[in-house]
Amino acid sequence: QVQLVESGGGLVQPGGSLRLSCTFSGSIVSPSIMGWYRQAPGKQRELVATVNYSGGTNYADSVKGRFTISRDNRKNTVYLQMNSLKPEDTAVYYCYATLFSTDYWGQGTQVTVSA
Repeated sequence: QVQLVESGGGLVQPGGSLRLSCTFSGSIVSPSIMGWYRQAPGKQRELVATVNYSGGTNYADSVKGRFTISRDNRKNTVYLQMNSLKPEDTAVYYCYATLFSTDYWGQGTQVTVSA
């Protein structure tokens, strides 16, 4: 059974940093794409960043230069390093993975940026 387990969310002050992690399990094949979405209260879920198996990355304009996505294929783990956090980054962050054209989602982890 495929599973995505996230960790690393929490409360941080504006300008601070957090690192999210997400580990994929339940398949001997690694996902072709892994990434993060987020959903703020009253808003639609939006793409934050993705990384493919070869390390190619894609970022939302709102996080470029502040967030860095990476993955460790040996561990089937994706990371999101978030620096210079802003109050508008407050959201539930969801990890996802694409395997054989099927998307799988984590349970979400809360990130709150507040003084």
